[in-house]
Amino acid sequence: MFFAVIARDHPGSTALRAQTKARHSAHLDAAAEGLRVLQTGPLLDEKGAEAGSLLILEADAIEAVQAFMKADPYAQAGLFAQVDIHPWVWRRGNPYSADHAKGHPVAKTQEIKR
Repeated sequence: MFFAVIARDHPGSTALRAQTKARHSAHLDAAAEGLRVLQTGPLLDEKGAEAGSLLILEADAIEAVQAFMKADPYAQAGLFAQVDIHPWVWRRGNPYSADHAKGHPVAKTQEIKR
């Protein structure tokens, strides 16, 4: 099952994020038993500064995601003000779907009109 995790930083914690980033990245690379890290990236504030994290995880159960997030060095350092974990259905662009594996697009993309 896929999960979308949205973690928001405490305001004014840019320095803490920077100090903890290497350990956070190592945590993501290590993953965990019954869990795969598929996509990650920082959320940005209106000025373009990193203000949170978005993770797409695949896990056997939500408990694995909760434990993984609790063990994250960002969480351990007190960076996150809020962490929301949502079960998620990955439809469009999912390289793990049966349609994608067969070479069939999940949905047609449309040209963006400007």
